[in-house]
Amino acid sequence: MRIFAAMDIGTNSVRLAVVEVQPNGTWTTLASQKQVVRLGEGEFDKPPVRKKGRSGENGGGHSLTEEAIARGALVCARFAEVARGFGAEEIVALATAAVREADNGDEFVRRVRDLADLDVRIISGQEEARLIYLGVVSGIDLPARKRALFMDIGGGSTELIVGDRASYTFLDSLKMGAIRLTSEGVVDTSKPVSPAAWAGLQRHVRSLLAPAARAIGRVGFSVMYGSSGTAQNLAEIIVQASSAPAPTSLRNYELSLTDVQAATRRLCALTLEQRRRVPGINPERADIIIGGSAILQTVMETVGAATIKISDRGLREGIIVDRLRRGEVTSPEDSGARRRSIRQLMQATGVDEAHAAHIVSLALSLFDQWKGLGLHDYGRARELLEYAGLLHDAGFFVSHTDHQQHSYYLIRHSELLGFNDREIEIIASLALYHRKATPRLKHPGFARLDARTQRVIRVLSCALRLAEALDRSHLMLVKEIECVKLSRPERVRMTLRATADAQLELWAAEGQATAFEKTFRLPLEVCVQPIADKSEGTPENLL
Repeated sequence: MRIFAAMDIGTNSVRLAVVEVQPNGTWTTLASQKQVVRLGEGEFDKPPVRKKGRSGENGGGHSLTEEAIARGALVCARFAEVARGFGAEEIVALATAAVREADNGDEFVRRVRDLADLDVRIISGQEEARLIYLGVVSGIDLPARKRALFMDIGGGSTELIVGDRASYTFLDSLKMGAIRLTSEGVVDTSKPVSPAAWAGLQRHVRSLLAPAARAIGRVGFSVMYGSSGTAQNLAEIIVQASSAPAPTSLRNYELSLTDVQAATRRLCALTLEQRRRVPGINPERADIIIGGSAILQTVMETVGAATIKISDRGLREGIIVDRLRRGEVTSPEDSGARRRSIRQLMQATGVDEAHAAHIVSLALSLFDQWKGLGLHDYGRARELLEYAGLLHDAGFFVSHTDHQQHSYYLIRHSELLGFNDREIEIIASLALYHRKATPRLKHPGFARLDARTQRVIRVLSCALRLAEALDRSHLMLVKEIECVKLSRPERVRMTLRATADAQLELWAAEGQATAFEKTFRLPLEVCVQPIADKSEGTPENLL
């Protein structure tokens, strides 16, 4: 294991991640820091005046102010101290739009080197887009052969990427960002933005976006992700304005275009001081939120995206993924982000993998058979039942006593990537209700959920409770289950095919009959049918 740090030096903020890299290529975050420094403040206030000897992307005729250089260098030095305090063997620090377009960007790099003993690398817009893609796609579960449009709105640039979970097909970096667009298009940030001024912002964005929009239209995409402070802060504002319960995490939270449009209309009508008091807003972003919102809304409207999902990963995480791929350890590619994060939590909590796998097999068999009998019509929830089965005993890591409660807490508060808040709540609730109490409205957490989610938890927890009962001895005696629906009287018969005396499992299953009847309004009848143990006599080298 080794400790590595990634630093993203952006136009608005500096971000740091310190991670411990595991031998299998996964990582655990030891520290995560973000500080608004406004490195690009004042840089884009005037049209660029190109200076001799500096052209192209690195050196765009803009200049960093002395105050911004001092702020940025100081924060980089403090973050380097944090990383080294955790024992980081390597710090990769990358600077983006503000530094690459500044004629005095080299001065900032020199200042950081002198103050922090840290070498900053200035990257191109294309490289920034590539790393953002690596970071975001590492934290989502994108179906095979499905393309996504990824958008990251920075302070000075906006990156657009189209790709699937294996590779990208389109990369672009546009010279428009929340700080830059505000400087160029908002005359007075302290006042409301008039409809005419808003229309002007959108026209400017559309003109810069046009070539990229045509290319995106040619390659196509099925889902859109936003990874930036703008997207996350807009999501916070929209969540706070909603009457629905606020999620504990915005990861994979989905915003509709109509929600975004309503939020931007509301923000435009307010003064700066009023915007700072809007529930959910980051007050440090209040002066540039309209510029960022203009980019987000206009891109969605132009490319035809009805919704956008929020990602909490970006360039910083992309630096980590890229470094792992370039080093001796490669990041695992054989499974999605969801399965990788479940596996990581299992390993961290020392789950009994053989027992967990057997519980999953039994629970999924019940789920499938009950669906065949018409007891439920859930399909996609099957995957959540599988993950809950793998993690249901994670709470043993804390204590055997009431371990189901510890399992709930660990699942609910772990970094499970690729899941939205509702999915994590379902997985955690299934682990909570796999033993002892069944789901009830008197439980505050369960009562806060909507009726559809409550029903899903009731059905799936019934399957998981029965599966757990069927391996009460942890000897994996029950190999198969057969469920049939009988009449006269109407009931469900569950036959257990076991390789040995499974009396303990039979009693435990009968003890769950009441929960089954409450869930499906049908009695449950349980019987055992002995079968031969097929593993007996199997040569060891064939196991």
